[in-house]
Amino acid sequence: MKQLAQIAGTFFYVGYMRPFSGTWGSAAALPVAYGLYLLGGPYLVAIGAVLAFFVGWWATAVMIEGQDDHDPSEVVLDEVAGQWIALLPVLIGATHAGVDPLVMWPGWLVAFFGFRFFDILKPGPIGTADARGDALGVMLDDILAGIAAAITVGILAYVYHGLIA
Repeated sequence: MKQLAQIAGTFFYVGYMRPFSGTWGSAAALPVAYGLYLLGGPYLVAIGAVLAFFVGWWATAVMIEGQDDHDPSEVVLDEVAGQWIALLPVLIGATHAGVDPLVMWPGWLVAFFGFRFFDILKPGPIGTADARGDALGVMLDDILAGIAAAITVGILAYVYHGLIA
């Protein structure tokens, strides 16, 4: 059970990549999100984010049991879930436009860097969730960072497509 939690929580051991394991986890989430999109559109990516949240919550709880560190850096499934949420506006937009989402590469960059920004700085409720010090907090702060990044993607897409272009 602990080994399965380790495989899941580290997103197939990506979490052991150094330095900046969270950034590696976010980067690893990108091609998987594209694959999920090709298989089932943005809905499958959204379902994947929900599943990653619950599996990550369980895996983190197992991995931190009896440990002093309640947010080990090798747990990156939280970054995967948050990154997938951050990408949803791009993927939904690509679906509505009838184009391959890779054409919308600036949105991918905003989603990636926006998510990393909110995940690292942890403003407002993101930091509050992180301060819980438990497995739910580990997952919840990245979900909130993903939502903040998704909102940022949407706002910047509106500014570019609605006001500039």
